[in-house]
Amino acid sequence: MCEFNIILDGKVQFKDVIYTKVDGDNVTVKNIMGEGKEFKGCKIIEVDVPNTRLVLVPL
Repeated sequence: MCEFNIILDGKVQFKDVIYTKVDGDNVTVKNIMGEGKEFKGCKIIEVDVPNTRLVLVPL
């Protein structure tokens, strides 16, 4: 299984993400434990599967 680290401003903000949903200017993620986090005013700019990174930037 591939779990992603969420990177924002060059720092890991959330780990072990298995679910991501974009809704307008918001990105919602959930980790393997079912815990969720919403990143408001952000967009995904990179999905790096080999390095398990999902990079966000603020709008």
